[in-house]
Amino acid sequence: MTSIAISGLIRPLLEPQLPTDLDVRWFMTHEEAVEAVKGAEIGWFDMNDQAAMAATLRAATDLKWLNSIYAGLDFLPMDVLIDRGITVTNGAGINAVTIAEYVVMGMLNIAKGYRDVVRAQERREWLMDSPGKRELAGSRALLLGYGAIGRLIEPRLKAFDIDVTVVRRTPGEGVLTPDQWRDHLGEFDWVILAVPATPETEGMIGASELSAMKSDAVLVNIARGSVVDQPALITALEDKSIGAAFLDVTTPEPLPFDHPLWALDNAHISMHLSGRAQDQMFYRSAARFLENLEKYRKGEPVEPVFDPTLGY
Repeated sequence: MTSIAISGLIRPLLEPQLPTDLDVRWFMTHEEAVEAVKGAEIGWFDMNDQAAMAATLRAATDLKWLNSIYAGLDFLPMDVLIDRGITVTNGAGINAVTIAEYVVMGMLNIAKGYRDVVRAQERREWLMDSPGKRELAGSRALLLGYGAIGRLIEPRLKAFDIDVTVVRRTPGEGVLTPDQWRDHLGEFDWVILAVPATPETEGMIGASELSAMKSDAVLVNIARGSVVDQPALITALEDKSIGAAFLDVTTPEPLPFDHPLWALDNAHISMHLSGRAQDQMFYRSAARFLENLEKYRKGEPVEPVFDPTLGY
């Protein structure tokens, strides 16, 4: 009988629909998870404690398929996944809609100076002029990362008549390749990061890239904090060598109370809430898992597959 170890948090959505001929082991704590995964062939053990998830994976010595709601799994030991030949399905695309909406929200917020409008309302002050006068229409955006999220960001920006250039390996119209985009940074009003966290993307936006951007350009990061050299970004924001940054992700998370980013008025920090700003994540994840479970038991390919050798 196939054994499955699953977090009890998803139990209400899964239990009524699971096949009855499975050995299902539910758990709620890390200690229970370590016991539940012993001998389990399939695991879905997402936790808020990423170190505990990694430890649970190490304890799952018989695991053949690992499912996760997370899109980025860089916190797991890749060597374990590779050495044991574990098939991994991740949450790529599960939260893509709301994250793409967050990008548009952040850009509009900065373009129209809406944070100052909210502050004025709190002061009960009637503004006579707009604190932000940018129009999205006619501006130019560089989109780095064309996965599930990037592919949803692009049409939403184009709906605002933004000229979007995509960075991807396959050349084409409106495309820059990975070896081209740095030479064109000064042409864009918005630089949007939607790349996976890999050794290749770590620190991809550093001092040289920031200095190449337009003085009023806005950096939008909904990828991972690690893809930006954060001290260099802080310097650029302090010196106002770029216009602003909309940061859904930072290093570390959460930011310490006294971190300098909090004090910068041109840093807009959304506290990694973009993927949480919806109520369908668990429903979509459960439906995808059940579809994959049926495929897995038939010997058919599951999706989307995370490649630990690439890190995405």
